[in-house]
Amino acid sequence: MMNTIKGPAIFLAQFVGDKAPYNTLDNLCEWVASLGYKAIQIPTWESHLIDLEKASTSKTYCDELKGKIASYGLEISELSTHLQGQLVAVNPAYDSMFDGFAPEAVRGNPAARQKWAVKQVLMAAQASNHLGLDVHVTFSGALLWHTMYPWPQRPSGLVEMGFKELAARWVPILNKFDELGVDLCYEIHPGEDIHDGVTFERFLDAANHHKRIKMLYDPSHFILQQLDYLAHIDIYHEYIRMFHVKDAEFLPDGRRGVYGGYENWKDRAGRFRSLGDGQVDFKGIFSRLTKYGYDGWAVLEWECCFKSQEQGAKEGAPFIKKHIIEVSGKAFDDFAGIDADEASNKKILGI
Repeated sequence: MMNTIKGPAIFLAQFVGDKAPYNTLDNLCEWVASLGYKAIQIPTWESHLIDLEKASTSKTYCDELKGKIASYGLEISELSTHLQGQLVAVNPAYDSMFDGFAPEAVRGNPAARQKWAVKQVLMAAQASNHLGLDVHVTFSGALLWHTMYPWPQRPSGLVEMGFKELAARWVPILNKFDELGVDLCYEIHPGEDIHDGVTFERFLDAANHHKRIKMLYDPSHFILQQLDYLAHIDIYHEYIRMFHVKDAEFLPDGRRGVYGGYENWKDRAGRFRSLGDGQVDFKGIFSRLTKYGYDGWAVLEWECCFKSQEQGAKEGAPFIKKHIIEVSGKAFDDFAGIDADEASNKKILGI
């Protein structure tokens, strides 16, 4: 069954700041509502937007939070644990860089940091349940990413072992999400062990196709990988339960390509752009998602190497609204329909 995609919504992670309107939940809600957004996706690591521990233990707190957000004409589309999920699986090569995602008390202690991360994601499962949400988004983390380009050659069995370990870390978490009736959507993202369709399938296999494994679809990451992002929907639509609306472009030349040459974002061949400024075929995406019955939110994720966040957010709401297809309950050729029965059908067929 086809559905009308919900939206526009906006992911708040890239907009949080020290000055109004980015400094409080009330200010952010008032601002995004004035731009035409209907929902917010909340990054749970921002404690002034949501007290994750309290949300996991108190239904009353969650009801009050929903009420505050509703007072601005908004609702919560989903909660996010991108940063905490990243820390569920960290190769030691990245320890120092990823320590910044965790509180000071567990930095320099990978085992304690991972334990903290798992607890955070589990609390998000309970918070989602208390908020009446049945989907949640996270990152898978990465044990294998440093071996992505096979030089030196990867030892036999390394990839299988890596995904077996990744699944072992996530299946207990997935089981808790299942108990609470919440799907866990992994954002398909370079830097994660789950970064394309093949790796998603590897994880599915390693986790015995756990029914709560779902996907956040973001075409910008597929532009940068030169992956067919429309065919991806055809293949994986049954798993897609969340959607980041983010644009990108890929402009290779004689000096730089997919890997980027360690350049800053504005000088890379693949770079993120504000909606409408890149190469993503959003008409094709919205059409395919509608065709396959996607019933979730279309959520702006603003990341642009040129345009300001203010302009990106202002332009994003009408852009998404323009692309949402209002599904009709009536076929365009109903006017030409005729009543029929088995006998008349046989006559038309000449049988």
